[in-house]
Parts: sequence; structure tokens; C-alpha cells
Amino acid sequence: MEIDKAIGESDDKRLRTKYNNAIFVIRRALSLYSIEEVAFSFNGGKDSTVLLHLLRAGYFLHKKELSCSNGGLSSFPVRTIYFESPSAFTEINAFTYDAAQTYDLQLDIIRQDFKSGLEALLKANPIRAIFLGVRIGDPTAVGQEQFSPSSPGWPPFMRVNPILDWSYRDVWAFLLTCKVKYCSLYDQGYTSIGSIHDTVPNALLSVNDTSSKEKFKPAYLLSDGRLERAGRVKINASIKNDIGSDSQKHEVLLASVIAVGDEILSGTVEDQLGLSLCKKLTSVGWWVQQTSVLRNDIDSVSEEVDRQRSICDMVFIYGGVGPLHSDVTLAGVAKAFGVRLAPDEEIEEYLRHLISEQCTGDRNEMAQLPEGITELLHHEKLSVPLIKCRNVIVLTATNTEELEKEWECLIQLTKLGGSTSLMELFASRRLMTSLTDVEVAEPLSKLGLEFPDVYLGCYRKSRQGPIIICLKGKDNARIDSAVQALRKKFKEGVFVDMK
Repeated sequence: MEIDKAIGESDDKRLRTKYNNAIFVIRRALSLYSIEEVAFSFNGGKDSTVLLHLLRAGYFLHKKELSCSNGGLSSFPVRTIYFESPSAFTEINAFTYDAAQTYDLQLDIIRQDFKSGLEALLKANPIRAIFLGVRIGDPTAVGQEQFSPSSPGWPPFMRVNPILDWSYRDVWAFLLTCKVKYCSLYDQGYTSIGSIHDTVPNALLSVNDTSSKEKFKPAYLLSDGRLERAGRVKINASIKNDIGSDSQKHEVLLASVIAVGDEILSGTVEDQLGLSLCKKLTSVGWWVQQTSVLRNDIDSVSEEVDRQRSICDMVFIYGGVGPLHSDVTLAGVAKAFGVRLAPDEEIEEYLRHLISEQCTGDRNEMAQLPEGITELLHHEKLSVPLIKCRNVIVLTATNTEELEKEWECLIQLTKLGGSTSLMELFASRRLMTSLTDVEVAEPLSKLGLEFPDVYLGCYRKSRQGPIIICLKGKDNARIDSAVQALRKKFKEGVFVDMK
């Protein structure tokens, strides 16, 4: 079989691993179901083209084992479903029919929507399992495993996903290694093909040319696989406001800071990051609602993240990020949102460049991110993007120097956004006085009633030291008015401004 031979001769260790795992899934399905009970959903795209050839190889190896024969593949009897749409590209239709003829596919053409077409097909045929070219990162992949029953409300069948954990790079490595034909649109800059109404060539592959007609490089030259859908959706890498104006819970933005690490709780390591992060958040107008330190336990992280994300506008969490057994932060965040950890091909690409051969396995723990809720925030100064899961930001800093860099990048990224960001600065003043607590208590209480929009806080650095009064708000004029009103309640010179 030419596919199996091409992969076997390849030097790409990762591709061989992915191939072997996919073939195992296919052969397992063919052992569980008869050939009459399985079908293959083919749409002419790159993913289903990969699956077509994997199925051919898997069926060949399955039959070879059963018959102990070394003969070639004379026929491919798996029923192939093609949902023909009037909004499909003519190139997709042409490639699909050409592939059907080349590989002798039993093509069932359905001109209904996917659900209705499946209902009719399954009513007329004893199909129990359907092979799908779904990959992690596809909109329909959330929650799916390699064998996943159909969703409630759909006709009952088993979804078989042999390439679920394949990346964009894996797909093209397979197609190019095996030298199989694919739809010509991919050589014209299309990286993910939908309908003629929502698909254009990927602008990231545009070639500077003096001619009037824009030209594009082929799809396999796209360096960042996560941007394969850039020709179908608008990519915005800046932080988006997850709260929105209609659901803003607080007049001021509240933040929570969570540290994860047994080493902090045992006193082995002094946590400097929490202190630094609180200062930074306060400096840009956020109020820190709570800080907490958790042990390396998934349930502890999950419960705290779930609690804080519901009462705060943003949660910042650090520690416990990595491949070790004690690195439970991302798993805890995923559990808090009720999703699983799944391979993310973009972060895997970053890690592959950073740690090379250590990132070749089929399951790289460091590249597992909460599925369907993760946004990666890019900055040229960061070797790996920041991780944002809705209103939870996962920081990977291990010291204040690394935190400084991540914070600087985070602030710059939010400046690029058009929506509410971390840069909603507050005005603030600090006053120092040698007055006693009793002397200032009642005047400060009355000042709070006069200026409800101004935050008043007091503290001492030592038992016998002066009282420091903090005034914060969104309006500089209101802060100044509050300071003047406070000074009028006492003798001149009692309060000294602090820098």
C-alpha cells in the first residue's frame, strides 16, 4: 500500500506517530463494525482528503491481517457521503468527483442539510459509525473524543475521529509526504475552505507583486497553523472585554490574584509575584478583591477559579504551569469552566521551536490547553503567548523580572484593543498625618458620605507610625475636591501629600 510505505520511509517521527495512532483508531472501528455499518463523510477539503487516504491504508491493513495476503487494494467499499451545496466552490466539487472516480468511491450525494441528510441516510441504511475529518480547533470538535456518540437530538451513530489530535502542520506533512492530490484552491492561498460566501484566500499568504492581480503562496507555507481560518473569520489578538457593557458587574473593575504552589504554603519559597501583581493592578486602576494561595491540587484550583471568575472582572493566576505532575493550574482552569484539556497546535508550534525534539510525541502535556475557551495573546517580546481563558489570565512568570515583561506586554496588548481594557486608569492621592485614629475616624466617615464615588483607605506602616490616607477615583477633580474638604475639617498643615 503506497500510503503506508511512504509514511514508513519518512524521517518525520511525529508524523509516523500520528499516522500509527490514526490507523489504530480506524482498524479498531473496522473491528467493531462491519463494512456495511460504517460510512465516511467526505467534503473535498484537506482534512477529509487526509482521512480518505488513512481509511484506504487502514482498510488495506485490516484486510491484510484478516486474509494474511500481501495483495494490493483492489477496491475501497466504505460508503462515502458527500453533501453537495450550491454555495460550494466549483473546484471542491470537481476535486470530489475526481477523487471518487480515481479511488472507486461509493459516493452517496446528499443535497440536504447535514442533519436532515443524515436522518434520511441512516433510515435507509444500517450505518452505525461515520468517519469524520474533525480536528481539535474545529468549531464542532469541542467535547469530542476519537469515538464519540452523536449529540442529543441527532440520529444515533458513532462519530469516529481518527485525526482529532492532528495539527495543521500534521495535515500538510501527510499530504506532501504521501504526494497525494488535493483541491487546487489550497495552492491559491486558501487555508480553510467553507462556502463561496465566507471564504477568501488567507491574507497571511499574500505575495507582494507589482501586477494588479493579488497573488498568494500555497497553504502549506502558512507558518502559524492556528491562523488557518484567517480567511474565514476575523482574527483579533487583543484582549476582548468578556463582561460587556450590559453585564458590567461593578462600577470599578475587580481583580483576583491566585497563586498555585505547595512551596509557597510550606514557606519554602517567598511569593514575590503576588505583591508585585497587586501593585501593578492597582497602578492601572483595578481593585484587587482577593489574593489566595492554593496547593497543587486540581480540585482546589478549580473551585477557587470558579468562585473568583463569577465575582471578579478578571482573575490572574500563576504557578503550577508546565509538564510536571504538580503542574495542575491549566487542568484546574479547564475544570472550572467545565471543559477538557485538549492539544493546541499553535502553542505546540511555539514549544516545538523552543524545545525541539522534546516536543515530538503524540501527547505533549505542555501543549494541552482548556478546549474552546482559550485565546493566545501574542507579543514579539514573548517567546510563548500569554494564555487567556475568558476572564482568567494564566501567567507563566516564575520571578518578578519575568512578570515585568509579561505585564508590559499585557498592557501593550490591551492598548491595541478597542474595548474596555486594563488601562482604565484611576486618579489617586495619598496623604500622611500624625493625627490619631480617633481624631480622623469621624471626619473620614463623613467624607465618605460626601464623596461616595471616591474610595477612602487608611493604613499604618508601623504601630506608632503616621496614618496614610489613600483616595482613589476616576475623576481627578473629585479627588482634589475630597482632599480640600478633608483639609477644611482640620488645622492647616495637618495633612502632607505623599508621592
